[in-house]
Amino acid sequence: MLARLSAQTVRRNAAVVGQARRGISVQSLLHGSPEAKQEGDVQIQQHSRLVARGKYVHGFEVHKVKPSAVSEYKKAAEAYYTAIKEDPDLHVKLTGSWEAVVGEQDTFYHILEYENYSGYDKTTRKINNSEHINTYNKLIPYLTARSQQLCQEFAFFPTIPPRTEGGIFELRTYQLHPGTLLQWEQTWRKGIEARRQFVAPVGAWFSQVGRLHQVHHMWQYPDLHSRKETRETAWRLDGWSETVSKTAEFSMLMDAIILEPLSFSMLK
Repeated sequence: MLARLSAQTVRRNAAVVGQARRGISVQSLLHGSPEAKQEGDVQIQQHSRLVARGKYVHGFEVHKVKPSAVSEYKKAAEAYYTAIKEDPDLHVKLTGSWEAVVGEQDTFYHILEYENYSGYDKTTRKINNSEHINTYNKLIPYLTARSQQLCQEFAFFPTIPPRTEGGIFELRTYQLHPGTLLQWEQTWRKGIEARRQFVAPVGAWFSQVGRLHQVHHMWQYPDLHSRKETRETAWRLDGWSETVSKTAEFSMLMDAIILEPLSFSMLK
């Protein structure tokens, strides 16, 4: 009798412990323990240091424009972005400005290059306390939405300097599964040489502020037909198809936007 009661007690205590452990696990999954959160933050920072070039911060400014106000917006955008890139007191350069022609229509992309985060802070303060902010505010009536994201370059994929070659640009954006940035970078770094044989990449960046776990890379082609032929040729090379297949496993969403440079863009 005592042995049976003792066995029941052991089973009951084991069940309580199991429930407690399950409760802790569910709680951690739903809300995240402080230790898990700290470990995740450290992992993101370590991955960023491993893959980043670290010299610049690139700001991605995306403007959605009223369809009826595209012409007015282009004039206002040229006035603002030309003014800030020519101001020697600002710590910023204009990488390029584009209009989406395939993808979300009436959408404009501006990429700015800052001298790291300190350059971003200094530039932002100076703009907000100068005539530049009034020039920028003239853009606002033409917009339906706007967003900003701060990114860093991949070390293996630095942004090219200003050039004029004509044609179109393709901006590809990948929403990665959290925690896969390092694997994505390692896979792409191995396979990118196959693509370089046919087309030089414009740049590649990963987000650090704004929408996180995003990767962008940009290419330039004479036209869409050339893009098609280049991509088909690359697929026949050893290593490229494997690169695309592996990186797709790390991604939840992918976008390919075709862009045309604006007249004042430094890349066109």
